[in-house]
Amino acid sequence: MKDATVLVARILLAFMFIIAGWGKLGAGYAGTQQYMASMGVSGALLPLVIFAELGGGLGVLFGALTRIAAAGLAAFCILSALFFHTDFANQMQSIMFMKNFAIAGGMLMLAVHGAGTWSLDAWWQARRK
Repeated sequence: MKDATVLVARILLAFMFIIAGWGKLGAGYAGTQQYMASMGVSGALLPLVIFAELGGGLGVLFGALTRIAAAGLAAFCILSALFFHTDFANQMQSIMFMKNFAIAGGMLMLAVHGAGTWSLDAWWQARRK
């Protein structure tokens, strides 16, 4: 049951990042750049954001380089909260701030404990032995 639970947790954590990163490609790119600029963040950083969301999300999903991907996504969540969700007079922004910190907590748990048995990390480790 533990292995299945860790896999489900990874899927749930990764899903948001994969969908968000994918949505920034194509038609969503320009709008995201404009939003970033309106918040004082250079739109030139958007490719890095997409890489973090898609790459990190896929890493967590498949359990590949999970500790690195999860630590990176934890930092990404904290930075996103601090740059984009600090208008605490707006209830939705307060919720988004807390959501980002909660997700960062989940990612830090993955960074510390790893992806579990049902992961590419575990498969690679077993092949090295």
